Amino acid sequence: MALPSTIYRVNIQLSDVDRSVYESLQATVARHPSETEERLVARLLAYAVFFEPELAFTKGVGAGDEPDLWLKGPDDRVLLWVEVGLPEAERLVKASRHAARVAAIVCGKALPVWEQQHLHKLQAVSNLTVIRFDQPFINCLAARLERSITWSVTITDSNLYINVGDDTFETVLQKLIENR
Repeated sequence: MALPSTIYRVNIQLSDVDRSVYESLQATVARHPSETEERLVARLLAYAVFFEPELAFTKGVGAGDEPDLWLKGPDDRVLLWVEVGLPEAERLVKASRHAARVAAIVCGKALPVWEQQHLHKLQAVSNLTVIRFDQPFINCLAARLERSITWSVTITDSNLYINVGDDTFETVLQKLIENR
């Protein structure tokens, strides 16, 4: 028998000073049994960093042909395709042909290897943004993960601050590629 997904209730107070976005976000997110807590944290960070009103979580790990998040227009065209983790360069290139904008939050233990193998293949993709998160930052947030998540997220001058309870975590949004 297959293990069930773990459900998380998420509340994020978002203050993205860089984009003038101030929102109170609420979502219910499922973590597939094969998904790590670190990857779930990265998906939530991607949701905050790229937030737009119609941005939605997809089936993610359970659907190989969908990104982790996407924003669709009224005509069902994909306006924003967001991948998390260490996606293959070919997958991002293919997505760039079908979506107006493509973004990737890259993180993971094999990130240095991924950068060597894939980053040079992605430099010329005209509608791609790649942001790097350090694994220790992701690990700190994953260690504090509860089934009911309450974060206060502030983004200013490409710095990301997250308040979880009485603790504040910070990192730099390291943009490896920003083509628009």
